[in-house]
Amino acid sequence: MPTACIFCAITRGEAKAELVLDDDVCVAFLDVKPLFHGHVLVVPKAHIVTLPELPAETLAPFFERVQRLARAVPVALSAQGSFVALNNVVSQSVPHLHVHVVPRTKGDGLKGFFWPRTKYPSDAAMSEVGEKIRRALAP
Repeated sequence: MPTACIFCAITRGEAKAELVLDDDVCVAFLDVKPLFHGHVLVVPKAHIVTLPELPAETLAPFFERVQRLARAVPVALSAQGSFVALNNVVSQSVPHLHVHVVPRTKGDGLKGFFWPRTKYPSDAAMSEVGEKIRRALAP
């Protein structure tokens, strides 16, 4: 596990992130430069760079978490659906496997692969969105 990997630092609790899910399989947290507020990154706890490297026994548990978030994010943010995606090497801004779960609403301006980024106005606003998602994930 590379010491310079920001996602590894987040999984170890050494770097700040607005966590919405943290268990033995993965950590999910709000993207600091989201497409839309509520944009979540789901990363495995182990340092794995690309999807082909994810061990077969981890595949189902990891994507079960992605699926839960794909359900919870629209509920939490009153969105119509979600966009779920991952990159392998090309366009992978951090070399640690991560799945994007982005809330979507018809007419939200996201077209093709042109993804304008935004920012949260404050840490408090980011925490508020994180709390909405955590509540939607609760059993």
